[in-house]
Amino acid sequence: MPQPDDRPDAAPGPGDPALPGPPGGTDAGGAHVAFPPVVAPERLDDTRHLVGTVDLPPAADPDRADDPGLSTHDRLLLALLGTRTLLLDATRRARVTGWLWALAVTALAGVLRFWDLGRPHELVFDETYYVKQAYSLLVQGYEGTWGDGANAAFEAGDGSALRATAEYVVHPPVGKWLIALGIQAGGGIESAAAWRLASAVAGTLAVLLIARIGRRLFASTALGTLAGLFLAVDGEAIVHSRTGLLDGFVMLFALAAFGALLLDREQARRRLAARTAAVLDSGAALGLGPRLGRRWWRFAAAVLLGLGIGTKWSGIYFLAVFGLLSVAWDATARRSVGVRRWAPAALWRDAVPAGLVMVLTAAAVYLASWWSWFAHPGSYSRQWAVEHPGEGVTWLPPALRSLWQFHTQMWEFHTHLTSEHAYAAHPLGWIVQWRPTSFYYPTEVSGLKAAAAEAACAADACSQAITSLGNPVIWWLGALAIVAALWALVVRRDWRALAVLSGTIAGWLPWFAYAHRTIFTFYSIAFTPWVVLTLVYALSLLLQHPARRRLGLTVTAAVVVVVVAVSAFFYPIWTGWTVPYDFWHVHMWLRSWI
Repeated sequence: MPQPDDRPDAAPGPGDPALPGPPGGTDAGGAHVAFPPVVAPERLDDTRHLVGTVDLPPAADPDRADDPGLSTHDRLLLALLGTRTLLLDATRRARVTGWLWALAVTALAGVLRFWDLGRPHELVFDETYYVKQAYSLLVQGYEGTWGDGANAAFEAGDGSALRATAEYVVHPPVGKWLIALGIQAGGGIESAAAWRLASAVAGTLAVLLIARIGRRLFASTALGTLAGLFLAVDGEAIVHSRTGLLDGFVMLFALAAFGALLLDREQARRRLAARTAAVLDSGAALGLGPRLGRRWWRFAAAVLLGLGIGTKWSGIYFLAVFGLLSVAWDATARRSVGVRRWAPAALWRDAVPAGLVMVLTAAAVYLASWWSWFAHPGSYSRQWAVEHPGEGVTWLPPALRSLWQFHTQMWEFHTHLTSEHAYAAHPLGWIVQWRPTSFYYPTEVSGLKAAAAEAACAADACSQAITSLGNPVIWWLGALAIVAALWALVVRRDWRALAVLSGTIAGWLPWFAYAHRTIFTFYSIAFTPWVVLTLVYALSLLLQHPARRRLGLTVTAAVVVVVVAVSAFFYPIWTGWTVPYDFWHVHMWLRSWI
């Protein structure tokens, strides 16, 4: 199969020379997205003045990684990372601009998420579980049951309906502790904005993360900013940022872990280039290639994924997929530097250490996230081992035996939940938002009589909705972009294609195994960033070839304008505005949305 840079339709753009790898095969990352960053050095040989990049001698031909004027280390580094990645942060201006654009779209996201965050001052959808459970954790260290009329009292700022009896819960505590910290920082349960503060912070940080991740992934400030903009204005992201649920935290931890692994990829390849060059220059045999030492960014990713699993168990799929992705990057790197037995080398030098570090670290973080359950004897099922001697997993210590029993009950719940729900949705439709979840549609507003309706919304009938519906343009084009990314993965063997698909693989595909149980489209928030990244990647393919650049710029500009306009149009039904019924109804483009 030809390498991407060998074909005329993959010709490099300005500042992105074709870089064939050294003997032994090229990395699957040999394809470079040829969309120039907002700020880039004028000449490749500017890098000779920079620490940490390629020191090109004046006689070297910068368009050839195998130019005899380049050192072994420089050739390897160019082949492993590509010129565009090396130039991305080559000047102070480029670094500053990269941060300024990311912070600009983050500020936009903050406005959309924090403005009137307390509307409505009611427990919305599953806030009735997670917000009250968070408050219970804050007050007594474990989730307690609630008496009659608890919701109305809670909404009035009265938490006295909380009981000391432990409540059976079905999700780990990390996300609820974050909501609890938001309640404490936001002034207590009297403020609905405090219930949602942690979600708003998480949703805003996710925009900053994806802008920086997109910049690193595509080696382009413009494309990173575009990814940040799309996530900033997406409806799924806005609704979850303004509601005290758990899934937005899963998304944040997974996205942060993905970013950490991207940094680990670059750091590991720089290390591999330096150590391999030292071996080759000494005349020694390369063998399995050098060891890469401690991988602190990989460790950080494992910690973040452990926190994601400690929010919802669905985070475990991100651990599995991202772990395999990281090892695949290591394997292709070893192949690129000329390791002949690169597969067994990657297995023993990379996969086994990665598995131990990531799995054990994530497991330890997950177990530690239950610290409050261990610390409070009144927690649900905390005394099960004492009350059931000789039962369960008897070789475990009593506390862990109780926790295992609790987890068994949670597993039974998650795998056998089949109760009817009007907004249950098969995962096949999630990617096009076929059946979005209605979080809020109060009958007291929709049932207002003529005079009251006129006063509330200047119409004969009113609606007030919070609908967890992604921006239709982002999601519909994102579904098409997945096809484009699959093509690029199979035909071009572009590592970025697999990277942008990885989160969707982890966050979406596993749910098909649970299609028999009651599940909802709003779970798709967990992989929303990767839908965005895949769409941006597809646009970058249009921008890649010089002959298509004008078309690509036109299409990209049109998509941005339409996406922003559609988000402005839908914002009122994402955020609970009281609007005329006809205004709400005109937003229901598909019957399945009602």
